[in-house]
Amino acid sequence: MFLIDTHSHLYEPEFDADREETLARAVDAGVGKLLLPAIDSQSHERLFDLCRRHPDRCFPMMGLHPTSVNNNPHWREELHLVERLLKNPPEGVAHFCAVGEIGLDFYWSSDFRDEQTEAFRRQCLLAVEQHLPVAVHTRNAWPEMIAIIEEFRGSGLRGVFHAFSEDAATYERLKSCGDFLFGIGGVVTFKKSRLADTVREMDLADLVLETDSPYLTPAPHRGERNEPAYVEHICAKIAELQGTTPAIVAAATSANAERMFNPSKRQTNDESRNGHL
Repeated sequence: MFLIDTHSHLYEPEFDADREETLARAVDAGVGKLLLPAIDSQSHERLFDLCRRHPDRCFPMMGLHPTSVNNNPHWREELHLVERLLKNPPEGVAHFCAVGEIGLDFYWSSDFRDEQTEAFRRQCLLAVEQHLPVAVHTRNAWPEMIAIIEEFRGSGLRGVFHAFSEDAATYERLKSCGDFLFGIGGVVTFKKSRLADTVREMDLADLVLETDSPYLTPAPHRGERNEPAYVEHICAKIAELQGTTPAIVAAATSANAERMFNPSKRQTNDESRNGHL
């Protein structure tokens, strides 16, 4: 099987002791590509370094995470940096496969609702301008998220709803807004997870696999650090829920990811500057 982990933070410090070994385990598990969302400037160099060392396996995104807006007086400067990097990738990074991880997160605080909303809207507009998909993070903010996505209907905004765990009605409503896929992660393997019921009703053509490693570890590894190799457990669970085989789920979700993100595309920095993505 060929698997793609469409959302991993393998560059984070949790993997400093065994990053290369973790990547090797992913390869052994059939994970041929990893898509790596950005968080903020504090972790950019770690992200870029990993992608430079494994350019045919690790593919970066660029964006400002919503929680990095919270209590950050320099968040607009961060947004300007995101825009500059998307238009002029750093040396050794061919291109970014998406604008992400962006979105809304009111779990820790709703005090920065306006700032997060402005940052999200600006990055969505940037994605449309650059003809890139978005990787959308949503936590405790689904009514606000749906309203914004519906406003963008017909604009060309497209992408993936990362760590999707809502009901079938929300899935159908978001699906009607344009070319969107839904990232299914470890939550689908949890006992009594309502996501399992939703996945039974979802079309395989709308799904991609993700780990969000080192977070949201799937069964049977709950309580441990998550890692990209564990995407195989998510694949197996989706196959069980949809009454098909892991091989079919792997082929479909990998094709979906390739279509949306085109991670292996190579371009020169001149092409990026001119907007030919």
